Amino acid sequence: MSPSPSPESTDVPLTSSTTELLAHAVEALGGSTRAGQVAMAEAVTKALESERHLAVQAGTGTGKSLAYLVPAIAHAQATDTTVIVSTATIALQRQLVDRDLPRLADALEPHLGRRPTFAIMKGRSNYLCMNKIGAAEDPEDALIDEEELSWLGRHIARIHEWANETETGDRDSLDPGVPDLAWKQVSVSAQECIGASRCPHGEACFAEAARRKAQDVDVIVTNHAMLAIDALSDATILPEHDVVIVDEAHELDGRITSVATTEIGVTALTMSARRAGKLGASGSDEKLVDVAKEWEQHMLGLEPGRLEVLSDELRPLLVALRDAIWRCKEAIAHSPTGEAANDPERNAERLSLANHLTDQHDGVVRILEVFDEEDPAKQLDVVWVNHDERRGVTLKVAPLSVAGLLNTRLFAENTVVLASATLTIGGNFDAMAASWGLAKGTWDCLDAGTPFDPAKAGILYVPRHVPYPGRDGLSDQTLDEIYELIMAAGGRTLGLFSSRRAAVQATEAMRERLPFDVLCQGDDSTGVLVERFSKQENTCLFGTLSLWQGVDVPGRSCSLVIMDKIPFPRPDDPLLQARKEAADAEGRNGFMEVAATHAALLMAQGAGRLLRRVSDRGVVAVLDKRLVEKRYGSFLLNSMPRFWRTSDPQVVRSALKRLVAS
Repeated sequence: MSPSPSPESTDVPLTSSTTELLAHAVEALGGSTRAGQVAMAEAVTKALESERHLAVQAGTGTGKSLAYLVPAIAHAQATDTTVIVSTATIALQRQLVDRDLPRLADALEPHLGRRPTFAIMKGRSNYLCMNKIGAAEDPEDALIDEEELSWLGRHIARIHEWANETETGDRDSLDPGVPDLAWKQVSVSAQECIGASRCPHGEACFAEAARRKAQDVDVIVTNHAMLAIDALSDATILPEHDVVIVDEAHELDGRITSVATTEIGVTALTMSARRAGKLGASGSDEKLVDVAKEWEQHMLGLEPGRLEVLSDELRPLLVALRDAIWRCKEAIAHSPTGEAANDPERNAERLSLANHLTDQHDGVVRILEVFDEEDPAKQLDVVWVNHDERRGVTLKVAPLSVAGLLNTRLFAENTVVLASATLTIGGNFDAMAASWGLAKGTWDCLDAGTPFDPAKAGILYVPRHVPYPGRDGLSDQTLDEIYELIMAAGGRTLGLFSSRRAAVQATEAMRERLPFDVLCQGDDSTGVLVERFSKQENTCLFGTLSLWQGVDVPGRSCSLVIMDKIPFPRPDDPLLQARKEAADAEGRNGFMEVAATHAALLMAQGAGRLLRRVSDRGVVAVLDKRLVEKRYGSFLLNSMPRFWRTSDPQVVRSALKRLVAS
């Protein structure tokens, strides 16, 4: 990590300390001083000055965005560098770019050498590709049935109309939005892009315009996926930087894993072959389709789950698939002669497809390399079979751990601040630090606290009279308990379920018994459902994983949060099970390191849905008595807010009724 120049070596006068700048910002924004926010801002400043990594837990209401943005801007101006701020969700990106940073720039400009500057950087696939929209694929290339064809066509037609009006080409500015399948017809990934210099629409490229706008600014806001691509690839994606601030850091491991995961499937291969056929693939496209179908037939006979041994039948099929993809790529990659040589649109499509086929080829190579390693203990990747109703059977490969990648490609090259409302798992930061690959002795930590008093504002209720969760769905006693709790709360309930099946079962049962509306994830888009839940006070909302982390509904509309059971990972999750087995093989406790940590993080996030502002009051009910009866229960409890606890149903129902009456 190269040392940053001192403030004295620049032309930017840093006339105020971080604490003073924060005070100016808070005053200008009409806020009030918060001890946790000040402590966090000072800790971030110290981390940037000492070049030591920092993990900060800052609960809801702390004001953590200002606590890292003020030191980030001061550092960027003092050292004439760019600071990267990475988030997990689009919602937080929008909050930072559309609200926090513009207001902060106004507040800090009088106290700094110049006005703070900022920009947002998204992946190339977030922008309309003018080359792709000019050569949109035939509908048959989408490999969908006729019923969906007109549906897809309507969305694409609307995108074409929007393309003539948009100034940014940013998918997020298309309102209402379009499904992923439609957007893929008019966008390209970074791997598919042929580069502005070779594209006939390079000068008008929306993605390139966004990149130019992001040059030489103080703060760039991006997402974890872009951060991962920049860290893991040899290409330069983000502008030069030496400081990275990771907000929503509890999701960093999962997002990095997702970027580093490769999928091989017959649907994508067939689409590639059809595109190649239109570019004169000389029969190699038909050969690729034949080989892919033969490979798929064998794959259909395999059970979903981890693939630990490459059979004598599957290995030659994968080798044949690898070679067929490469031959197809070679057939269309070379520059054409004659009339085709003067067709820039066709040449651009040729280069784009060649890049895409190279990625598919490398994915098969990566899978084969996993099984070429003679010692299973040294395998760095996990391979598994996945069956999907829409995309058919696929073969996936993902890293067993991303800790090593993060350690060498992120932490070794930058000073990193990691912030979230939930980072202390089991009462400390160690589990999260291990998952990130933070080396011992290189990082500090701070729990900035929260303005809430969980023990006075919330109750944690764990009924002991409800039976242990089973595999056959929710028991009658559990459903009765859900009914009684919701009636006491007057609706106003967010139900967080460990599976889609359980959420649907509870929804159907409660709709028959409750006098309140019960919304279920999947009835409409999550955003629409959350808005209805927020505005219709007696309504209930039931759902699964994304609701555990993504709901921000302050006030009386969310007075009760129900968790049906401890959200341990499913036994058939191949990647998490492989990580558990690897930990056990090295003499560590795989259950605690992987399964319990996974559950603790979700429970901390889920419990955090209850108290969103200081005046909020309510109950978190966990209908799984393992939380208070099993040895690992204390680890999970130490990861959650320090609510007042009870197992008495009468006490909690009375408390909910008093809350309704108040």
